[in-house]
This record gives sequence, structure tokens and C-alpha cells, in this order.
Amino acid sequence: MDNLYNQKWQKFLGKVWPFKLIPFVDFVLAAGSLATGNVNENSDFDVIVGVRQGRIFTVRFFCWLIFGMFGWRAVHKGNNSKKWRDKICFNHFVTPAAYRLSPPHNEYWKNLYQNLVPVYGEPEVIQKFFDANADWLQERRMYITDKRHVYKKKGFLKRFWEWRWFGIWADWTEKLLKAVQTMRIENSIKKQSGYKPRIIYNDNELEFHSDTKRIELYIKNKL
Repeated sequence: MDNLYNQKWQKFLGKVWPFKLIPFVDFVLAAGSLATGNVNENSDFDVIVGVRQGRIFTVRFFCWLIFGMFGWRAVHKGNNSKKWRDKICFNHFVTPAAYRLSPPHNEYWKNLYQNLVPVYGEPEVIQKFFDANADWLQERRMYITDKRHVYKKKGFLKRFWEWRWFGIWADWTEKLLKAVQTMRIENSIKKQSGYKPRIIYNDNELEFHSDTKRIELYIKNKL
């Protein structure tokens, strides 16, 4: 298991670098099996992406576009897990207004949030995210240097785009991308929703856990 876990991390870290190019991405945390250590051959790579307020749909578009170009974006259709093996699953985007995990809070989320691993972003911003979740975790998690935190600074291209991407034009683009993505999300919900889906889509947060059966099983096994 340790060998597979290390291999998964090595593959994941080799696919993280585009985040330093995408405008308005503030941090990226490895989540899911990468964080908890419960990996298997077909595991994908879950991430929590922290984004600038007012640019959440813009960031999601660029993540889909750039990681899709490389064939690194997981597309969960059907039950064939081999299709999304070793690909990045963009199932959670948060702005500062939504750093704190939306309830309900339980042992599954507590275990996950205690083990999230920063891979991109400034430590000060990541600490703000940790602090926002301290109340329900019942402890304050401190940022600790980790060799897996491979990118702490923005790339030049990212800084350039953030400098140029502002004003009415940027706001209009965000509204357009929101309209298109909201329509696609709602159509997808009608077709693919699983067991007790946990889905949030608004200007502050995008969360897509279409089936939470594994969460209930985890909690039941902990009792």
C-alpha cells in the first residue's frame, strides 16, 4: 500500500504545475484518498481549489480547459473507474466567503480536513482556510512545511493575467461563464445524481459530491 500511495503522489505532483499559471487560483489542497491514504489502483486525485472572490466560474473554466487539454481532468460518467484513474477531480472550489465547510459536519469530513495536503499557494492564505474550519474541527490546524507543497508562488503568466483581467470585461466574462456552467450543472444533476448528493453551486462555492454513500459507510464503520 505504501508503495502504491507514493506512486500516486508522484504522479499527482507531476500534474500540479498548471495551477501556477491559472489566474485567480489562491491555493490547492490534495483531498480524498491522497489525503487520507486510502488509495487503490483506480483512485483519482481529488482537490480543493481556493479561488479569488468573484472569479469562481472563471477559475473552473480554466481548470477544465487546461487540464482537459493534457487529458488530466477526471470525467465521472458511468461506473468505469479506470477512465478517471490518476486524473484530477475538480469537485470543490471555494472563495474566502466559503472557506468554512458547509454543514453537516461529521467524522468523515473531520478526518479529511485534518489530513488535507497543500500543494500550491502561499502558506498565509492556506492558514486562513485552516482557521475558518477550526471551530467545527475543534482544533486549530497550523500550516506545516511539507515537501509535497511544491509551488508557493505565482508564475509570471499568472501574475500577468491577474493584472490584465479586471473591470467590466472580467465581470461580464464571469457572468457568462456562470450562466453556461449553471445550465450544464443543472442538466447533469437531472441525469447523474446518485445517493444523497451533496451539491452546491453559487458565487462563493462549487461542490460536487454526486453520491455520498461512501461517507455514510465510513461513519457507520466508525461507530
